[in-house]
Amino acid sequence: MFEKKIKRLEEIVQAMESEDLELEKSLNLFEEGVRLTKECQSHLTQAEQKVRVLLGVDTNGNPITKDFKPNEA
Repeated sequence: MFEKKIKRLEEIVQAMESEDLELEKSLNLFEEGVRLTKECQSHLTQAEQKVRVLLGVDTNGNPITKDFKPNEA
């Protein structure tokens, strides 16, 4: 689903850059683009929250992890 939204955003950008669109069509595409951008950003934020860094394993062989923080990368 994320990939489909990104593909649609690319189509919108291409249409707005290359076509002589009527004002109403341009506004509709712009609104759709803003909505898709927000949805994609939300999806990325959720995915980022799931990422964990593997630090090693304990004596029982269990993984030792910590939450990934982008500014620590």
